[in-house]
Amino acid sequence: MIADGYNAGYAERLYERELRERGVIPPALAGWDPSSAPALEAPLRVAPPPPPPPLAVAEVVATEDLRLAAIAGALVEDYRAYGHLGARIDPLGSEPPRHPLLEPEYHGIQREELKRVPASAVWLKHLGGNAAEVLDRLEEIYCGPIGYELDQMEDPTQRDWLVDYIESHRHRLLMSRKRARNCLEWLTRVEGLERFLHRTYLGKKRFSVEGLDMLVPMLRGIIGGAGRRGARQVFVGMAHRGRLNVLAHVMGLSYESIVAEFEEQAARGITTALPEHGSGDVKYHIGGRSQVAEDEVELDVRLAPNPSHLEHVNPVVLGMARAARFTGEAADASAILPVLIHGDASFAGQGIVAETLNLCRLSAYETGGTVHIITNNQLGFTTLPGDSRSTRYASDLALGFRLPVVHVNADDPEACMAAVRLAVDYRFEFGEDIVIDLVGYRRYGHNEGDEPSYTQPMMYERIASHPRVREQFADVVVGRGLLTRGEVEAMTEQVDAELEWARGTIALEKEKEERLGASPDLAWLTDPAEGVRSTGIPEPRLRELNDAIHRWPSDFTPFHKLGRQLERRHAALKERIDWGHAEALALAGLLTEGVPVRLSGEDTERGTFSHRHLVLHDAEDGRTYAPVAHIEPGQAAFKIANSPLSEIATLGFEYGFSTIAANALVMWEAQFGDFANVGQSIIDQFIVSGRSKWGLESRLVLLLPHGYEGQGPEHSSARVERFLQLAAEGNIRVANCTTPAQYFHLLRWQALRAACRPLIVMTPKSLLRHPQARSSLADLADGAFQPVLPDPDVGVEPHRVDRVIVCSGKVYFDLLAEASADRDIPILRVEQPYPFPAEELAAALAPYGSATEVCWVQEEPENMGAWTFMRPHLREVIGREPVYLGRPERASPAEGYFGKHVRRQRRLIRAALRLD
Repeated sequence: MIADGYNAGYAERLYERELRERGVIPPALAGWDPSSAPALEAPLRVAPPPPPPPLAVAEVVATEDLRLAAIAGALVEDYRAYGHLGARIDPLGSEPPRHPLLEPEYHGIQREELKRVPASAVWLKHLGGNAAEVLDRLEEIYCGPIGYELDQMEDPTQRDWLVDYIESHRHRLLMSRKRARNCLEWLTRVEGLERFLHRTYLGKKRFSVEGLDMLVPMLRGIIGGAGRRGARQVFVGMAHRGRLNVLAHVMGLSYESIVAEFEEQAARGITTALPEHGSGDVKYHIGGRSQVAEDEVELDVRLAPNPSHLEHVNPVVLGMARAARFTGEAADASAILPVLIHGDASFAGQGIVAETLNLCRLSAYETGGTVHIITNNQLGFTTLPGDSRSTRYASDLALGFRLPVVHVNADDPEACMAAVRLAVDYRFEFGEDIVIDLVGYRRYGHNEGDEPSYTQPMMYERIASHPRVREQFADVVVGRGLLTRGEVEAMTEQVDAELEWARGTIALEKEKEERLGASPDLAWLTDPAEGVRSTGIPEPRLRELNDAIHRWPSDFTPFHKLGRQLERRHAALKERIDWGHAEALALAGLLTEGVPVRLSGEDTERGTFSHRHLVLHDAEDGRTYAPVAHIEPGQAAFKIANSPLSEIATLGFEYGFSTIAANALVMWEAQFGDFANVGQSIIDQFIVSGRSKWGLESRLVLLLPHGYEGQGPEHSSARVERFLQLAAEGNIRVANCTTPAQYFHLLRWQALRAACRPLIVMTPKSLLRHPQARSSLADLADGAFQPVLPDPDVGVEPHRVDRVIVCSGKVYFDLLAEASADRDIPILRVEQPYPFPAEELAAALAPYGSATEVCWVQEEPENMGAWTFMRPHLREVIGREPVYLGRPERASPAEGYFGKHVRRQRRLIRAALRLD
């Protein structure tokens, strides 16, 4: 940093000695004594330097100048590191805390003394003047309406690039007349819509953006900047605050459509963002897709719908963006930009934010960088920052991921747009995430029917008299002579006229509908009439696929133990196909038929229970190889990945991925089925209801290991009861297979069927290696998935049967193991509880008399498992009350002791078979 003949190293040592002698050292080192540092294994022995010779008078003067230069250089770095603490980023005018290191006096000098140091000695961008003038410039850059946090960044190339960008003349340029007019027009529209809705629909929820109005021009700036950098698609995720304004002024949703939503009137002939049928959702949750033109470029922009679970859309949007690359919609990451808009309280408070940020550099999840905007109200619902986070800034979580953070005052449009340009340029330069902390306020309560002054009377007294950003910026552009006062007023009049016209149009539509009547069409929510197609693969082709998935390069050496297992599996094709083998063959067949496959989850490459092994590891050099990805030239894309130890973010990511990659088979596997508990909000709010609320189609598969084998309460149940409770209107399918062939056909049917519905599979654990849970080559080559499996092995004529057991899943093999060879109780298996297979079950029960007792047997407690779902359906099929046989109601899913499990399991099995 120090030039023009100054000895930088010597000056820095002088300055460091000066600080230590005066006790003025960095706070982080305040208690550090070099002599107390731990010794190295081989301590370095360095001779102490000789004492400096006495200095002449001229040399004392030169030394003083060196000391001043060193201090000035340190001040430059202090501004870069701590300038954000002096930035005026609060539009409500609170004083910034400011760091003492920014003051020359803290360093033991006066500002006037810095005039003796040439500017070029401390700041290479300043070719004239002195160091005092440099500090003036740095004060303007780092302590103005933008604050920059960069010291957490570990990559010096990225940090140096940002410093150069921030301190260059291209950053924070004043707006031209064209850009100022454009920005003011959007601010006028943002404010005009909010004012119109506030006075027309007083007290109705809309979650106003007022106080953060610049969000809309910033989003448009991001879209335009991304387009200029070569992007063609932008995926946006946000919570409810400001969504109506984003829908109108970014996505292009007409004012008529927004008014129609407030009137609860589907406006005919007008494009809305809501699904045409279904339950729909409140207006501030819906999304949309449109072609957005900005700065002479046009991009495909998708705004994802979001429930009230504020940050849960984050991984969904990232999954959507990644899927566009997977499907070939985009050539690479530079063609796609995800943008996530967060709340200040939720960014700091919700764990899904950390889980999502953790995905940013993982190869299976990265999106080439996301632009994050925290819409910072400086307030939660009624909770102040001091009660909602343990950090100074709402954005501090991002520091742990080494992301640059830009804090900006939401009442300074030029600063906001400068922050946007920086964020976009950085993202496309490095492919990394960046965070903009847009600091504003919330003009009304959490919603428009709420009174915020109950809890923040002083804050809202200040907000009531605070001028809106449009008004402030209008004064600026008029004052600079960029626009006249008349032009500004004309903008407002134009927006008001358009909104009033929209209200009049919808009023006419509403009157017409009330006169003619209208009824919703819910037919789309049921499955189309499709028969179960054959999903078998001819035997010769299965043999070819079997060879391919057990083949690897000649110079590749699998771990010897695994190599022998794979050799045995390869040879077992004819009669002894297990679960992992059947799955690999199913995926191989789909890939060669042009269906892309993505499979992810915790330890998925190997499989939690060491049954899959789709990724091999070379025993000599650690290389990896996935045979299923190299079956033949021209096959579809295949991706398998071990996920981070996360359920909610990774499940949300795969759901979002599946909504874009609609023709791919996307699967997410939990380590144990009950781990899906953590992702329950994604299941509730997106997977089971997203189609009805928002019209989103998905064929995502959830693989949830389930079964009672004495592993305790947390590793037994995948909570099938919850999925069955959520099942309605054909929204999902729930399966619990008992043979590898059934699983094989189920996966293929899920990928090839016309109807897109999520599939929930209770996958096995002990059955993965159970000697009776095997299938033959013929089982895979012929037929299709069967929702109900009858019992062909019962030892008596049907008319002599007086009890029939109906069950699902692993308990079938427990019953089979205890039953005698000539048993007189048939055991029927329901392989697909939902949609309930009424016709197939009725056909399987038909051979038995109407007086036959029909028992439902399950290993889960009575208040869990499938019983409460199956009971009314069984009653309807058999015309009488079915009998329950299983564990009684319990608070916990399973026993904690293996011995107790064995005894209780055997007791219920023997009771079902009448052996006791």
